[in-house]
Amino acid sequence: MANANRDFIVEKVKEVLAAPSCCPELKDAAQKYLAALDTADEKAAGKILIAELEEDVQSIDDTLAFFCSDAAKEIFGAETAANMAETARKVKASGAKICFCPACTAGKAILDNKEALL
Repeated sequence: MANANRDFIVEKVKEVLAAPSCCPELKDAAQKYLAALDTADEKAAGKILIAELEEDVQSIDDTLAFFCSDAAKEIFGAETAANMAETARKVKASGAKICFCPACTAGKAILDNKEALL
């Protein structure tokens, strides 16, 4: 992998790890990928990371539906859920296709460059 592509991917993986919205499974895959850099396991760890990102990066429609749900109201409280739903509506209206959280944003950037991991 070219150094510029690798540096970009590593930076985005670290952003995923730092995101409060990163789920435990994605965090595990990201940590394992970083640990596998420069080893024989790097490509295999990259494939696992890609698979996890493909499962976890949410569409803006799914994000909006979640923040409008009773589950979101229970988790975040009605006011926060409503504010997040409004943010999702604005993000969708701007033409975005994925969730606006830091984990999804960085994850999408990795997926857009996944050839560099394979």
